[in-house]
Amino acid sequence: MPHRFDFLVLGSGVAGLSFALQAARHGTVAVITKRERGESNTAYAQGGIASVLAPTDSFDAHIEDTLVAGAGLCHRDAVEVTVKEGPERVRELVQLGADFNKHVSGEFDLTREGGHSARRIIHSGDITGREVQRALLAACDEAPNIAFFPHTAAIDLILDRRMPNPSAHRCLGAYALLENGSIERFLAKVTVLATGGAGKVYLYTSNPDVATGDGVAMAYRAGARVANMEFYQFHPTCLYHPEAKSFLISEALRGEGGKLRLKGGATFMERYHTMGALAPRDVVARAIDAEMKRTGDECVYLDMTHLGRAFLTERFPNIYATCKAFNIDMAVQPIPVVPAAHYQCGGVVTDLDGRTSVPGLYAIGEVACTGLHGANRLASNSLLEGLVFGHRAVRVAFEEMADLPARTEDPPAWDAGSAVESDESVVVTHNWDEIRRLMWNYVGIVRTDKRLMRARRRLELLREEIRDYYWHFKVTRDVIELRNIAEVAYLIVDCASRRKESRGLHFTLDYPHTDDHHWLRDTVLSREL
Repeated sequence: MPHRFDFLVLGSGVAGLSFALQAARHGTVAVITKRERGESNTAYAQGGIASVLAPTDSFDAHIEDTLVAGAGLCHRDAVEVTVKEGPERVRELVQLGADFNKHVSGEFDLTREGGHSARRIIHSGDITGREVQRALLAACDEAPNIAFFPHTAAIDLILDRRMPNPSAHRCLGAYALLENGSIERFLAKVTVLATGGAGKVYLYTSNPDVATGDGVAMAYRAGARVANMEFYQFHPTCLYHPEAKSFLISEALRGEGGKLRLKGGATFMERYHTMGALAPRDVVARAIDAEMKRTGDECVYLDMTHLGRAFLTERFPNIYATCKAFNIDMAVQPIPVVPAAHYQCGGVVTDLDGRTSVPGLYAIGEVACTGLHGANRLASNSLLEGLVFGHRAVRVAFEEMADLPARTEDPPAWDAGSAVESDESVVVTHNWDEIRRLMWNYVGIVRTDKRLMRARRRLELLREEIRDYYWHFKVTRDVIELRNIAEVAYLIVDCASRRKESRGLHFTLDYPHTDDHHWLRDTVLSREL
């Protein structure tokens, strides 16, 4: 028998939990998550939430900063909605018990990050995402209508194919692989993708292992429109250490006066941008990449030593302790850093209420392309987006749900066909490594047509191998994730190949200039069903 709920949420980060909490007032909610329920990109967010909370700040200034960072591709309506509804969503978080840093006066301790013209980042030390996740999970535990299904991996969306027109095929839920190996149907009146990003498509990433682009891949296979996948944000500063896996060195360090230096001690960012180390992320990441290529060095250095131990241990306790664990004392020595894949600015196309082009399917948070980020996300707008759109989607989803006719028959159960246990799992690990390496080398911070063509040819072969493997052997979580990163990698290459200019996060040596005449538009893809 299938699992039945009013709302099905795939993902347990800030967007998914915000939606679940509000939706539980209107019906039953299932939250599916691949690992433990607290394992998401949100939990690893260090910097904070950008919001206009100071009397010296303004909505207009936050909107303008976002538009400038987005390099002409932000949708102004999405930016205005996010910025103007942000403070109320932050206050709700505080009411739920989220603990943010405050001054003795009781006012929020607001910090500043790259691209922002004012101090407007609310934070909880340097583990803001973890605190937001904790507060939301605790609130969800108090809600009687929310059921969590951890260690459960969605395989594909279930569509109602009874209508002759494919664009009318409604999403009915998802097939999901449970921890015990069984594949079951999760049916819902409304299905919400809150699956986060796809950093694991690249060799070096700040993202956790769960970030394999599942939502984008599933939505694309179901016929949803996907856009702007060429704009993948590389965080300029990930800790460079052989044993440090994916540890992010927050942009807030540069916001507090950190200086980027070469091995010999010279600074270099002033040669690339008037804002120096506080330039937007795409500029800083490209500058570091260029300096590493020019010098042959394996990393650059972020110098915080002039700020003193007392300030660093109070403001950045988690980063300080983690660096210390790797024998790096940031109070007396610079931190070795390299760029790493960090944030997916494109995704599943939605309207301002999270609706996708597939009836019954919503997308919120990093998996979605709302138009907020354009060609480059402004620092700390991501947690804000998850809060705002998680809240907005509930109202229209509930209205849509109330108008649905009752279904008389269930979609078919999962058919494993003649699939057998795999005797060659090495195919999965080999293909996984190859995809991530070719994406890093050919579709990274700096691109060319030739590199993109090489990546496309390899990916076409790899996708064929993976498809063959998927249909012949029993489904495992590793195979699900491999299939999805191959799909997302191909979408990134496809979008990047189409955009014949450099803009925001997409920089190509073949077209180094921005072309507003031809390319001031989104790159939209959809699969013909």
